[in-house]
Amino acid sequence: MSAQDEIRQERLRKRNRLVAEGHQPYAATSAVTHSAQAVLDTFAVLTEGQTAVTLAGRVMSVRRHGGSCFADLFDGSAKIQIFLSRSELGETAFDLFDETIDPGDFIEVHGIPFTTKRGTPAISAAQWSVLTKAIQNIPTEHFGIRNDDERYRQRHLDLLLNNELRDLFVRKQRFWSTVRHFMISQGFMEVETPTLEITTGGAEARPFQTYHHDFAMDVYLRISVGELWQKRLMAAGYQKTFEIGRIFRNEGSSPEHLQEFTNAEFYWAYADYRQGMGLVKELYRTIAREVFGTTVFTARGHTFDLAAEWREIDYIDEIKQQTGVDIMSAPDQVIIETLQRLGVVYDGTGRERLIDTLWKYCRKQIAGPAFLVHHPVLVAPLAKTRTDGQTVEMFQPLLAGSEVGRGYSELNDPIEQAERFRVQQQLLEAGDEEAMMPDWEFVEMLEHGMPPTCGFGFGERLFAFLAGQPIRETQLFPLMKPRSD
Repeated sequence: MSAQDEIRQERLRKRNRLVAEGHQPYAATSAVTHSAQAVLDTFAVLTEGQTAVTLAGRVMSVRRHGGSCFADLFDGSAKIQIFLSRSELGETAFDLFDETIDPGDFIEVHGIPFTTKRGTPAISAAQWSVLTKAIQNIPTEHFGIRNDDERYRQRHLDLLLNNELRDLFVRKQRFWSTVRHFMISQGFMEVETPTLEITTGGAEARPFQTYHHDFAMDVYLRISVGELWQKRLMAAGYQKTFEIGRIFRNEGSSPEHLQEFTNAEFYWAYADYRQGMGLVKELYRTIAREVFGTTVFTARGHTFDLAAEWREIDYIDEIKQQTGVDIMSAPDQVIIETLQRLGVVYDGTGRERLIDTLWKYCRKQIAGPAFLVHHPVLVAPLAKTRTDGQTVEMFQPLLAGSEVGRGYSELNDPIEQAERFRVQQQLLEAGDEEAMMPDWEFVEMLEHGMPPTCGFGFGERLFAFLAGQPIRETQLFPLMKPRSD
C-alpha cells in the first residue's frame, strides 16, 4: 500500500469515528455569523465587547501542544488562528478534535476573539463541529504543487495554496468589471449574440465544428464575439453595443493563445476608426489605473507607459523600414526569401499569410504604446478601404511587440464586401483553414443599409499581458488532456 493510500485509509477511519460519535461529517449548512476578514477588520470592537462569533472554513494547519491546539482556519476571505483547549472545550470535545481533525477538513468554530501572547488575533473556541471531512491529504502551503501539469489538473488545490494566484483571478474579475462599467458609462448597451453559428464570421481562425441534431446540420462555435451580429444591430437602429463573452478557436496553444477564452467587442454607429482609437486609448488607460494601479508596465524587454503619447505606425512603411520589402509590390517569392533570411518559420499558404508572418517578425521590435494603422486590404476583409484603394481604416494597439486588440471603420459597401468574401472563399478552397467563411446573409443585410460604424475587439490576452502571465495561467481551469495512466 502506498503512503497516499495509507493516509486515505487513516482519514476514512477518522471519518467513521466521527459518525460513531454522532457527528455528521458532511454537513448541509453552517451557523456562521462572521467571515474571517470581518473578524479581523472589527477585532478591537469584538474583543472589547467580548462578542462571540461563529466562523467556518478549511483547516490549513494544526499545531498540537498536549492539552491545547492551534489551528489556522481559511474561509476564502482571510486566514485566522483558532485556539482550542481541553479546559475550555471539555475532554470529550477536545479529544475528538485532536484525534479526528486534519489539515484540509472544514469545521465550524464558535468562540470569543482574543490576542495570543505573541500578539496574534485568534478565536478561543468554546464549541466546534465538523462540516466536511477531507479524505485526501492536501499539500502544505509552504511547498504547494510544483509540477505545472498537476497544478492545472488540481486547480482547486493550486488556488487554495497560492495567495498570489487567487488574487490574480480577483484582479481578472475587476478587469472585466472595469471594461463593462467603462462601456456602459460611454453609452454602450450590453448585448448577447449567438455562440453557435452556421458560418463563423468576424475573424480568421479555424473553428470548432459540432452537430445540431434538432436542425440536422453542422454548426460552428463562434470565433468572434458576435461581430457580424452586432453589425446587424447597427442596421437595426442601435447606435452603441458591446458584448463580453467566450469564443473558441481550434488552433495551437502558446503563451498568448488558447482555444477557449473571453473577448469583448464594441460597435459604434456614425463613428470611424479614429474615434475608435480615442475611445480605446482611454479604455486601456482606465483598465491600467483601476485594475493594476499603474500605467507603466514592463514586458519582453520593453517598458511602456499607457499614459504617454500613442504614436501611429504605418503597417506597410514599418515592414519596408525593417526588412526592405515593399509588400504592396514584392512577389511572394521575395517575401519567402526574406522570411528565410530572417530565420522566420513560415506556416500557412497564400500571400495573406506571408505578409502577416513578415509583420509578426517586425512587431517584436516595437515597445509602444502605439497604434498600427493602414493595413493592406488583403489582411482585413471586413474593414473600410481608404481613399488610396489599397489600405484600410484599421487600427491595432501595440504594446511590447504584441497586438492587443483590433478595430476598424467597418466596411458597409455590400458590393465590395461580397468581393472580399469571394477572395476569402478562394483562400479556403486553396487550403487556408484560417480564412474567413463568407456570410452571404450578412451581405444581404448590408444591401438593406448599415450606417458608418467603428468596431473594436480585444480579449483576456490583454489582461494576461498586463499581469505579466502566460494566458494559460490566467484561466481558472485550462483544458487538459486526460492522464495517460
